[in-house]
Amino acid sequence: MNPLENILPEEKEALQKFPVCVSLLATASDHTLDVAEKKSAIQFSHIKTYSCDPLLNSFYQEADHIFKQNLLQLDDDLSENQEERTEAIKMKSQQVEKIVLKLGNGYTSVMHLSMKSFKEHVSKSHHNVLEDFIFPIPIKALAINLK
Repeated sequence: MNPLENILPEEKEALQKFPVCVSLLATASDHTLDVAEKKSAIQFSHIKTYSCDPLLNSFYQEADHIFKQNLLQLDDDLSENQEERTEAIKMKSQQVEKIVLKLGNGYTSVMHLSMKSFKEHVSKSHHNVLEDFIFPIPIKALAINLK
C-alpha cells in the first residue's frame, strides 16, 4: 500500500516540493541558486526516479515531472536577503516535515535518508575532480581558489 494515497491532494502537492526545499537549503549559504546548482538538482531529481528506494518510487516519479518548475518558482519567490531566504525555506520544510511524519515510520525514515542524499548532492555541485586528484583531503580554502 502506498502511504501517499492516504494524504490530502494539497499535502501531496506540498510533499512534492520537499526535494526543492532541500535543494534550496543546500544552496542557502551563498544567497542564490546558481546555474550549476540548478542543473545538479534537476539532474539528481531525474536520477532519483530510477535509483531511489522502491518505497519512494511513485513519489519521485511524480515529483520529477514538476521539479524544475517548482524549483524555479520557489527560488523566484524567495527573498534575496540570506537570512530571510533561509528562514522561509526552513519554514516550508517544517510544514512538509509534518506531512512526512504522517506517512509512517518506515516511509519517513527512507524519505529522510533520501533527502539527505539530495542535500549532499546539490551541496557538492561545484565539486572539482581536479581537487580530489591534487588534494585528496578536502581543504576548504583551497577548494575556493581552484574554481
